[in-house]
Amino acid sequence: MSSGFTRVALVTGAAQGMGLAIALRLAEDGLDVAVNDITSKSEALQQAVSQIEAKGRRAVAVSGDISSEADVKAMVDRAVDALGGLDVMVANAGIAVMAGLLETTVEDWDRIFSINARGAMLCYKYAALQMIKQGRGGRIIGASSTSGKLASINLCAYSAAKSVVRSLTQAAAQELQPYNITVNAYAPGLVNTPMVQHPDDVKNGGPVSTATKTFGLPEGTKVMDPGVIANLVSYLVHPKTDFMTGQTIAVDSGRTMD
Repeated sequence: MSSGFTRVALVTGAAQGMGLAIALRLAEDGLDVAVNDITSKSEALQQAVSQIEAKGRRAVAVSGDISSEADVKAMVDRAVDALGGLDVMVANAGIAVMAGLLETTVEDWDRIFSINARGAMLCYKYAALQMIKQGRGGRIIGASSTSGKLASINLCAYSAAKSVVRSLTQAAAQELQPYNITVNAYAPGLVNTPMVQHPDDVKNGGPVSTATKTFGLPEGTKVMDPGVIANLVSYLVHPKTDFMTGQTIAVDSGRTMD
């Protein structure tokens, strides 16, 4: 993968949390960045653009729903038109519903899979098509979870969908290797982001403490800052990581071990 030009990244779910941290880190690494999120977060997405531009990089907001094939194709095309290509796709966007098997509705299941699983597939697919067309390789990175390696209680659908991302990453890595496109995923433990914060955290012991109890995790389980995941993505994006592909890397204080 050549590094003799300014590379372009597209980060989904980038209006807040891990997505925003990743987008800002990639900008610091010298990449131009297209940031995606749903339309209702357009204002926050524009703030992300301003933060990236303040770091001296070009940026563009590409709103869209990653569960929609038309939206994903359009956001890739928009990023390419605005920034000149696509070298890195970070399929970060996702949702969670805290519910066990007996409480999970078909609607919950379908919604989580449409975003966390189908959305990842669509991002992988249309990023790969663009990268193959360009002929200069690329990096595709997805968001799995420690729950995708070892399922958590009260996260039935989420755990299953994140396991899909792990398998998808392995399949895509094998198919895309001839094009010098690597495909990897990160599998975080608890990250202090809006997705897992809860109003009861104040009385349950601090940030993300409610989620810790809900998921049956041991007391004292470490909660990380989104920057930890951004650091890993920065490494995976580096031009000299050609030999790492098909991996779903756990960042969870040893909860899961391969």
